[in-house]
Order: sequence, then structure tokens, then C-alpha cells
Amino acid sequence: AANKISLIPQDFFAELCGQIIHHLNHKIPGVNTAELCQRIQTSGIEINIGDLAKIVNILSFLFSTAARNNLSTEELVTTLGSAVSTLPKHALQVIRHVWNEQGKSITASEDARNVATVGQFVDMKWKLGVAMSSDTCRSLKYPYVTVTLTVADASGQITDKSFEMTIPQFKNFFRQFKEIASVLETV
Repeated sequence: AANKISLIPQDFFAELCGQIIHHLNHKIPGVNTAELCQRIQTSGIEINIGDLAKIVNILSFLFSTAARNNLSTEELVTTLGSAVSTLPKHALQVIRHVWNEQGKSITASEDARNVATVGQFVDMKWKLGVAMSSDTCRSLKYPYVTVTLTVADASGQITDKSFEMTIPQFKNFFRQFKEIASVLETV
């Protein structure tokens, strides 16, 4: 991952680290790696979303571990000492700066022991469709609902999960969501 980090320009790397810190502070639901990857690629840098997701996971682990251990900036940099030879200089400078400026907010959080242990539901979209025909069946005329859930996993990476349901399945799904909403209102 260190060689992929060296591909990321300092400004994008600083933005990425800042987003991870905000995620760990529960200020944003996660890091939109798809959007950031698109912007990095538009700037002419060859990186894929899988590599960027690995970097997000590594940095999330680094910052959350540093928060759990209540490390100072110098302790964090010293702990990274074995990786100094593999991490690019600009990345170390950004990590030092971001941790110095914003690291205290994570360690001061009452959730510092449980930083980013579970994912978070971000958004839900649905659409109604009708399958008219297929290779094996000429006349389907079958209505269905496609649901797309946007979730941020424990590391903060935002992903979409899509699935299809029949109309009766969707009605049951909707009923269950209404039950959840009514229970949450009583809390």
C-alpha cells in the first residue's frame, strides 16, 4: 500500500486523512472513496478504487489505534518509525500534521475505545420496474422493486448494496421499516 500512497498527491492525501478523522469523530458517515478516486484519476493519477479502499482501511486502523492508545504526535511518528522507510515523506508529513491538529478530538471522544467498530446506514433509494421479457421467457410482465442501500462500513468506506424484491416482498419490507420507525420514536 505504501507504493500506492506515493502515487497520491499531498493535497488529496491530506483531504483523505481529514475525511477519515471526521468519520472517526462521527461527523460524516464515511469516506466516499468512489468520488475521491474519480477526482484523483481526473487529475491524471493512475489509481483504482480497490487500492484507495485499502489505503482508507490502513489509515482508519492507524488513526483509531492511535486514539485507543492515546498517542501523542511524536509517539505516533515514532511508532511509524519502522514504516518511515516505506512511506513517502509527504505522507508522513500529512499524518503528523493531521494528527497534531485533529487527533486530540478523537482521543477526547468518549467513544475512543470503540472508534469505528460498526458500519452506518447512510441512504436508501428504490425504484419500480417491470421485466418485459428475457432470453428464456417471451412474456414476463413482472413488476419488481430495486432497492439500493448506501452504507459506510467500519473503516468508513461508503458502498452501495442493491437487491430486487417482488411487490409483496417490498410491502413487507416497507411495513418492517414503519415498525422500526415507530419503535425509534418511543425511545
